[in-house]
Amino acid sequence: MTTVTYPHTIATIYNERISYPSIFTRFMNWSNHQQHNRLLWLAIVLMGHGCIFTPITVVAALLSGTSLVLFTLATAAMAMVLVVNLAALPTKITIPIFILSLIIDLGIIIASAVIGFNFEASY
Repeated sequence: MTTVTYPHTIATIYNERISYPSIFTRFMNWSNHQQHNRLLWLAIVLMGHGCIFTPITVVAALLSGTSLVLFTLATAAMAMVLVVNLAALPTKITIPIFILSLIIDLGIIIASAVIGFNFEASY
């Protein structure tokens, strides 16, 4: 018995699409993997925000003419971070909230600088 082979001339094209996760997805995965460092992040967030960022933001808001809106936003940003951390939520929630509060504080400082620092209005 003999074997006959026929050459096939079917051309196949294989296109593989490589998908990369977005920056947001990579950040959320990184935040989720930081769960074993939860107490370190708690210390960084509470000490950094409570002792550095909030006082600087409140002073900037007070020096720009004691705007109640800016002062309330600075207090709300600190309260937001404090509540999330004291509720012992996972790091995939606490780290983005911390970054959001830093963005709010930076916006308040920029708004205070645009309004203008008036040292006489703070008395």
